[in-house]
Amino acid sequence: MYDVIVIGAGAAGLMAAATAAHAGRSVLLLEKMEKAGRKIRITGKGRCNLTNARPAEEFAAHVRTNADFFSVAFAEFNNRATIRLFERLGVKLDIERGERVFPRSGKAWDIANALVDYCTEEGVRIEYNTRVTEILTLAGKVYGVNYVNRRGFQRKEECDNVIIATGGVSYPATGSTGDGYMFADALGHTVEPVRPSLTPLRTSHPQREYLNGLLLKNVGVKLYIDNELRCEEFGELGFSERGIEGAVALRVSRDAVDALIEERHVKLVVDLKPALDADTLRERIRREMADMRPDEFFAELLRKLVPRNMVVPLAKEVDFHSKSYISKLTDTEIERLIKILKGMVFPIVDYAPFEYAVVTAGGVNCDEVNRYTMESTKVKGVYFAGEVLDIDANTGGYNLQIAFSTGRLAGQLKK
Repeated sequence: MYDVIVIGAGAAGLMAAATAAHAGRSVLLLEKMEKAGRKIRITGKGRCNLTNARPAEEFAAHVRTNADFFSVAFAEFNNRATIRLFERLGVKLDIERGERVFPRSGKAWDIANALVDYCTEEGVRIEYNTRVTEILTLAGKVYGVNYVNRRGFQRKEECDNVIIATGGVSYPATGSTGDGYMFADALGHTVEPVRPSLTPLRTSHPQREYLNGLLLKNVGVKLYIDNELRCEEFGELGFSERGIEGAVALRVSRDAVDALIEERHVKLVVDLKPALDADTLRERIRREMADMRPDEFFAELLRKLVPRNMVVPLAKEVDFHSKSYISKLTDTEIERLIKILKGMVFPIVDYAPFEYAVVTAGGVNCDEVNRYTMESTKVKGVYFAGEVLDIDANTGGYNLQIAFSTGRLAGQLKK
């Protein structure tokens, strides 16, 4: 009989298992996939932005949901503690722009492998290809789990403490398929509606196909909901078959997704030249035109202002053919060009599904979890950690820190 069973070998589960084992408890870690940390291994485009080094108050400002609840776990094991732990585990780290922390190797596998090695060294028994089917309770207390082992046989393991760290439903190919929500519901917990967060946004812009593969740097983006400004961001914006993405789009996607679910009108307004006001931009365009021959095309002027992929879409927006001579460009069309450069509108009509979402918004209601222990207030001996909880944050290393902090606190098994 084990002291602790941890369900899910992701960031939160590995941290919880290692923490409990380090404290001298016998730990069984059950993972339904063939290896641990599959989501960690692909996060940050394979580089793994494992935390953010901002001071506590600035860090908290990037936690979108239940920041007060999370503050206790963060105080127990914060971003600095995470950095120290991985350096102690032999992973060299670098702090990059925006205080984002990455392994110096640029390999997310180093973070995942370090956590697995940490568990192994502390004596955690890890069983792969093992799917938990039920959490067993009696008189308001947990006493074990039912599971299907790698050979397909039904088994039962009794235990007084179970940590649910099954993740959300984002990137389901990594094993995050919402099992924890089903367990929580069966235990009497409220599960807040789940939806994609940090996910690409889909536009109905008529020239969207021209933009595939385009990455815009240093642009300003405003999110409008029902024509009211919701938020502003600055940074990178990308376009792909998945939709509008990049750090800026992901940061505004949480509000956009909620608004779309409520069937509200959503649009992004992109300032392609945020460093120039309209007057300065007008002078720039006049100067560029003065240096061009009258028989040069409008496309050549646009190439001096925007990336190649944007030439045709921008010409269509201005309603002046890209192969028309600049000598025929009127003041009205120049003003239209300036207006579009300072505020190109992308109607948002949908969002990418969980397959492309970085994290899941929604989850187990935090009012039903003890913030000082991560223990369920419904069933004694059941703990929650990581993305299964209704906590999510902006992109930039914050969500993995949520997993590490809550996993660490759950693994302490405080009563």
